[in-house]
Amino acid sequence: MRWQGGRRSGNIDDRRGLSGGAVGGIGIGGIVVALIGVFVFGIDPGQMMGIVGEGGGQQQQVAGKQGSPQDEAGAFVDVIETSTTDVWTQLFSKSGEQYRPPEDVVIYDQATGTGCGTGQAAMGPFYCPTDQKVYLDLGFWTELETQFGARGEFARAYVIAHEIGHHVQNLERTLGGSRAGGRGAESGAVRVELQADCYAGVWAAHAGTVSNGQIALEQGDLESGLGAASAVGDDTIQRRTQGRVVPDAFTHGSAEQRMRWFRRGYETGDPKSCDTFAARTL
Repeated sequence: MRWQGGRRSGNIDDRRGLSGGAVGGIGIGGIVVALIGVFVFGIDPGQMMGIVGEGGGQQQQVAGKQGSPQDEAGAFVDVIETSTTDVWTQLFSKSGEQYRPPEDVVIYDQATGTGCGTGQAAMGPFYCPTDQKVYLDLGFWTELETQFGARGEFARAYVIAHEIGHHVQNLERTLGGSRAGGRGAESGAVRVELQADCYAGVWAAHAGTVSNGQIALEQGDLESGLGAASAVGDDTIQRRTQGRVVPDAFTHGSAEQRMRWFRRGYETGDPKSCDTFAARTL
C-alpha cells in the first residue's frame, strides 16, 4: 500500500506513554468481563462498561499530544484517518450534507479514559459514540498479524476505516441499530458491523482518486483487507477461542459475510449499496 505521501490533518490525540486514568468503581472482575465482551463478542464498549460499572466513579480523561505523530506507526494512522475524512466529505457533499470527522483518533497503549469508560488494549480498536472518538492501541497491529494471521498495511487500514464507518453510522443515526434483535446472524448488531465493513470498502474504492494518487492500493492489498475481514469473523473467532461456532451468538458476522460486504463497498463505491438494514438476508 502506498501512503507515505498522503495528506495528514493531525486529528490525532497521541496518549502513548501516559497513564490511563482511574478505573473508578469497576473491579478487576468487571474489567475482565468487559474485555471478553468487547474483544471476543464485539459488544458495544459503552454498553458493556455501563453493565459492569454500575455505581462506579467517573472515568478520568487523559489528554495527550495533539497533532501529527512523527513516528511511522502514528503517521500511518494520521494519513488513513485524513483520507477517510476526504472521502466521506466528498460523498456527504454529493448528498447535500456536511461530514464531520471524529473528534479525534486516540492512539494509546495499555489503557486510557474514554467517554464510554476505561479503554483497554485487549478490547481491540473501537469507536465511542459518546465522545465521537476512535480508540486504537497500536499493539493491536501485532495481534492482528500473530493471532489473526492478517498481514499487511492495508489490513490495518481496513480496521481504521471500519471504525470510521461506525462514526459515519453515528452521524446517520443508524449506529443505534446494534441494539435491535440482540445477537445472532441476522441481528441488528451484525447488520451494523457489516455496514461498517461495507463503508470501509467504499473508502478503499475512493481513496486513490480523492488523494490524487498519494494513497494507492497495490497488488495484494485487496486480498490483505479481505483476509483481515475474514480473520475477525465471528465464526473464526469462536472457533479459535471456544472450539465451536454458535451463530446465535454472532455480533459482527461470519468471515464470509464480512468479506462479502467489504467487497460490495469496494466494488460499488456507493454507500447506498451498504444498506444492510434493508437486506432480507446477510
